[in-house]
Amino acid sequence: MSLAGKVAIVTGSGRGLGLAYAQELAAQGASVIVNDVDAATAAEAVAAIEAAGGTASAVVAPVGPSATAKALVDAAFERYGRLDILVTNAGVLRDTVLWKMSDDDFDTVVDVHLRGTFTCVREAASRMREQGEGGRIICIGSPTGQRGNFGQTNYAAAKAGIVGMVRTWAMELKKAGITANAVIPVAATAMTATVPYFHAAVEAEAKGEAMPAFFRHDLGFGDAGDVAPLIAHLASDAAAGVTGQAIGVGGDRLQLWSHPEPVATAYREGGWDAAALSEEFDAIVGERLQSVGEKFPPLPEELQPPQA
Repeated sequence: MSLAGKVAIVTGSGRGLGLAYAQELAAQGASVIVNDVDAATAAEAVAAIEAAGGTASAVVAPVGPSATAKALVDAAFERYGRLDILVTNAGVLRDTVLWKMSDDDFDTVVDVHLRGTFTCVREAASRMREQGEGGRIICIGSPTGQRGNFGQTNYAAAKAGIVGMVRTWAMELKKAGITANAVIPVAATAMTATVPYFHAAVEAEAKGEAMPAFFRHDLGFGDAGDVAPLIAHLASDAAAGVTGQAIGVGGDRLQLWSHPEPVATAYREGGWDAAALSEEFDAIVGERLQSVGEKFPPLPEELQPPQA
């Protein structure tokens, strides 16, 4: 696989998962536009890519506004002459339960994740269509958007919305040879660092040690370096036939998420009135009701977090 001659934008790539994506794309030969809201962080990311022999430059701006999307795409064309790959990774968290979530908590997360993905993809896809050589759109989702998560109304809404947009864009952009896919990463982040269940995994990563096999294999939980190769693959010519998909990756595990499909169907001539529903509902759907949230297996005793 080679991305030589390709040009990529990775939003929110100053650190963490986004930086890993930018570094992997650069290692495969792409020239990369790095994006962050902090100039020093963006400069450090560019320096790290260049020190490894890659090519990168930075655009410092908050993702969300259309002006930022235009600045990112303009930079790709002005500095490298084209655009082939967009990875929408930028995001923020404002976690709290529904009854405590403020308008600002909700709007901030939706604006960066959902609106930011929309504005960046709209601008990039428009320019890719003009360029006439196809392209790759890779949007970062989350297990929270697939399954829900306590305290993350805003984040769940945004990440679920991203997958819905990806499915739509796959249809709209097919004729132009532009693929659109969502990646669902499961990796150590600032968020998982605060969850006691992941203590042993986060501690191992902080020490530069291998994560216990329980996390890598049983949970499919790893570090940023485990996710980045999938980004590079979806950005390559080898993935030209993959579009409209939600693909999970983490630790030792790769997953293809299904699209929502009916799990129970019944018909009643003339339609369903309240009495008929009361009588038949449990028999039709009762044993097929879907679970919510992620269900983790019990931690082995040796991986239990220290007691406070």
